[in-house]
Amino acid sequence: MVLSEEQVKIVFDGTMTRPQLDHPEGLAFDQEGRLYCGGEQGQIFRLSLEDRTMEQVGDTGGFCLGMAFNAEGDLFICDSRHAAVFRFRPETGKLELFAKEAEGRRLRIPNYPAFDVQGRLYISDSYEFKEPGPGIFRFTPDGRGELWYREPLNFANGLAFTPDCSALYVVESFPGSIVRIPLTPSGQAGRKEHVASIDVVPDGLAMDSSGRLYVSCYEPSAVYRITVDGTVETIWRDREAIVLCHPTNCAFRGTSLFTVNLGKCHITELMVGMEGTPLPPV
Repeated sequence: MVLSEEQVKIVFDGTMTRPQLDHPEGLAFDQEGRLYCGGEQGQIFRLSLEDRTMEQVGDTGGFCLGMAFNAEGDLFICDSRHAAVFRFRPETGKLELFAKEAEGRRLRIPNYPAFDVQGRLYISDSYEFKEPGPGIFRFTPDGRGELWYREPLNFANGLAFTPDCSALYVVESFPGSIVRIPLTPSGQAGRKEHVASIDVVPDGLAMDSSGRLYVSCYEPSAVYRITVDGTVETIWRDREAIVLCHPTNCAFRGTSLFTVNLGKCHITELMVGMEGTPLPPV
């Protein structure tokens, strides 16, 4: 494994806190470095890792999956129970429905959001378990949407743009692969390209400043890294599922990668020694 035991640690344990950090699936850092994550009952939590404090700031009433901030500081949240995307405004606490459909197609399992440099929001739709289907939706800032990638994907999950937004990397959780979808000069989706296969259940995705991909896995409890030439490295695997316990999504802050842990109620830091690409892209 790339990291040592001293480089992987629990930085916030919400098992006994009130409110409890309720099996978080998604996470995102705001511009001040505060961590937002969601619970399995629709809770939206805000954490200070320095002060070890947490507060609930919102509630979708559903099940929060992936989340991401736009350039204006609004938090966008995928919700599987409502099959919808919500927008949360931290400065006012306002939560509103952003999207449930595009081009007459309902979102089925909106799973993971990512923004491009123009502020457009891309949403992976996992469709159904082990039933490939389309695809990736794209929404303008005012909520107008389209089915951007129409070909079948096998449980589309985590997303990560290249720094120049010339390509979008996508996790296909079953059977476990990472693919790349280039953007044409007009911004349309190109043909899917295979990047790497991982004989696990990958979930989240993040990119560091050198172009390497980090993949957090629902099963086993592990984080992998894919180099620019497609080599897959094990960053850390927790066979006892204690420090990492089904780490679904991951995000960078500084030179560390942080994961939520769907199997428990804590946040894990992996000291990878590399900054991530700016989010949202600039």
